[in-house]
Amino acid sequence: MRLLLDTHVLLWGLDNPARLGKKTRSLIERSQVLVSAASLWEISIKASLGKLKIKPQDVFDAIEPSGFDLLPVQAAHAIEVFSLGAVHGDPFDRLLVAQAMSERITLLTFDETLAGYGSPVRLVE
Repeated sequence: MRLLLDTHVLLWGLDNPARLGKKTRSLIERSQVLVSAASLWEISIKASLGKLKIKPQDVFDAIEPSGFDLLPVQAAHAIEVFSLGAVHGDPFDRLLVAQAMSERITLLTFDETLAGYGSPVRLVE
């Protein structure tokens, strides 16, 4: 299975994997895991505003050693956002859903609202 981690899941997965739960950790361990460049952008913005106490470079530096792959934002991903319904208003989350749809991968998230986008979204257990 190929998974795209939502930003929150990424941060917990890197900082304190036990918070994710046994089923979620097992799923991550047996999947190809992708991290969107959009998540790094979101972390950078929130850190610069003081909403997160983490250095974006530290997150970036932890991606590869964690066995995760970076997913760049492509033009096709940005265009896919246009086709999304108004289920969720956050631009970062909408881009993650669009990436999941475009790449035919599963977005792993805590955000129950995102489940309204259907099959590309899987809620953390």
